[in-house]
Amino acid sequence: MGCLCEELAGKDMLLSPECIGSLWLFEHLAGEDIEALVEAAERQLLAARKPIFFQGDPARHMFLIKAGRVKLSKVHEDGTEITLDLRQRGDFFGEQMLAEETSYPVSAVCLEKTLVCGFTKERFEALVLERPNIGLQVIRNLSARIRWLTDRADSFSFSTLEKRLYRVLVTVAREHGTAVANGYEIHFPLTHEDLGFLVGAHRVSITRAMKHLKNAGRIIQTGQALVVTLDEELA
Repeated sequence: MGCLCEELAGKDMLLSPECIGSLWLFEHLAGEDIEALVEAAERQLLAARKPIFFQGDPARHMFLIKAGRVKLSKVHEDGTEITLDLRQRGDFFGEQMLAEETSYPVSAVCLEKTLVCGFTKERFEALVLERPNIGLQVIRNLSARIRWLTDRADSFSFSTLEKRLYRVLVTVAREHGTAVANGYEIHFPLTHEDLGFLVGAHRVSITRAMKHLKNAGRIIQTGQALVVTLDEELA
């Protein structure tokens, strides 16, 4: 099934080959169910730094990122912002919409020009009522996603901050970076504050750990880009 996003994206955006109908959330659905999903989808082209939704907003939409990158973050009562995840083309977010009357627990902001494709709560619920198999399969696929997130949380069990930081950098580089001869290259900025929240450490400790990783040759800074070399013992 062809993707319907090329006209919006133009020639300057690299699109995910994944269509909304082939998303992990809707795997193993019948062809007619997938066609109904694609027909109901809404598409938006958003500028860099454009908020998609804010923490506390009613959860009324869910999105597939067709192009670009999105940062998911959370703000505490004292105003401290925590970066929880970075999502790229092919990723899906806003699953909170599937719960009964809830709010987004995080904020989503475009890191660059971004094209999203997704559903409103009302339209998706109508589809599930029309086609119950969609709802049943979504439940199964969400269960598989929870197992994946649990495995990812295992990175926090490493004994030292340096090992935990390296493991997080490898994960981010593999998911969002570009493969190079000696590892993966991250082309977008990651502040020490961002890394601190991802790892669970203070910015000063992150600065020291980054220095150790650079001295060990596990990361290489080249201008704005960061190359993460692969160390099988730590990765």
